[in-house]
Amino acid sequence: MRHRSWVSVLAVLVAATACSSGEATQNGKTELTIATFNEFGYEDLLKEYEAAHPDVKLTQRKTGQGAPHHQNLFTKLGAGSGLADIEAVEEGYLSQVMDKASQFNDLKEIGPNVDNRWLKWKTDAATTKDGKLIGYGTDIGPLAMCYRKDLFEKAGLPSDPEAVKSLFATWDSYFAAGDQFIAKSGGVAWFDSASQVFNAMHNQHELGYFDKSDKLVVESNPAIKADWTAVTNAVAKGQSAKLVAWSNEWNSGFKAGAFATKTCPSWMLGVIEAQAGPENKGKWAVTEAFPNGGGNWGGSYLTVPKQGKNAKKAAELAAWLTAPEQQIKAFKAKGTFPSQVQALKDSALLEQTNAYFGDIKAGALFAAQAQKVAQAQYKGPKDGQIQENVFSPALQSVEQGKSADEGWKTAVAEAQKVAK
Repeated sequence: MRHRSWVSVLAVLVAATACSSGEATQNGKTELTIATFNEFGYEDLLKEYEAAHPDVKLTQRKTGQGAPHHQNLFTKLGAGSGLADIEAVEEGYLSQVMDKASQFNDLKEIGPNVDNRWLKWKTDAATTKDGKLIGYGTDIGPLAMCYRKDLFEKAGLPSDPEAVKSLFATWDSYFAAGDQFIAKSGGVAWFDSASQVFNAMHNQHELGYFDKSDKLVVESNPAIKADWTAVTNAVAKGQSAKLVAWSNEWNSGFKAGAFATKTCPSWMLGVIEAQAGPENKGKWAVTEAFPNGGGNWGGSYLTVPKQGKNAKKAAELAAWLTAPEQQIKAFKAKGTFPSQVQALKDSALLEQTNAYFGDIKAGALFAAQAQKVAQAQYKGPKDGQIQENVFSPALQSVEQGKSADEGWKTAVAEAQKVAK
């Protein structure tokens, strides 16, 4: 009886010590949770980390889609509890996280020394105005241009990946080539969706929909109106297939050959192959070119919220997961394109080929495209909402018959409402 009592007292003391140290433990192990969405390629990596760190117990919370993951993230940020030790954040939601940067740990302060690991623009996007690093970069989505070789040939355009580069040199040359294509295409559109093209153009600018004081600049930034005019002019000339991205009609458009070109981040190759199907193998091509240089669409970060009790160990895990060696392993597992400078030079990436796109060295192609991204665009806290909920619907309304001027007025008015 005494022995049992002493064991009970000892257990209480151990638990109290664990609590006072600020760490969540189970059976003497530090417990760490990581919340991700879609496919990060971390399943085997987490097992590898546990094997190398027997004092750590890892749990992955995996959500099928990004939207519910981020909704949960912001809900629990507001509640002040319930978040994982590591929370993944997709770049489309990053501006909202940066607006709440005080609720996340500065990884420069609590993490290991990992300076200069990433492409500069990747790190800059997750760095606050006062220099705090909120997230370690995971994958990226460098942009190239995908196109239908057979449709180009029928319209009398060059079709070889090298020969088409001049068509995609600038946005002016891109839309001019679209005019040539439409004249002989027999009703096939040049691109899939006005918003898909507009977003790629807009994201190349230094500023998004806000300036660095978080003031809305939709009306005062001439680049936004210029992009709007260029895209809506192309719509008026019949260049758009007028498809809503990710809709059933958009998906089937790949197989049906409804459009000839596609703004193409690295991960889009898999989407095209899945939607166009085996019967179109060899018809789609990708070229090492993108209008006006480079761009990025997609990618994520690993953050360490201040709610967690194991911040330093969480930062160590996040740093390990985003190291060059692990980024290459994740790339091999799920095709997540690395953002680490050394990983972009790895032979496993540079020698990777894609049979569906004519055995092109896709890894090397997109590694080169990643180097062309000039800067991280500054995005205000509601930037993503304006792009998704204001400009995309406004452009769709123009595709459905509203005048470009009326669509622009609607976009400006709705953006002002969101920005309040």
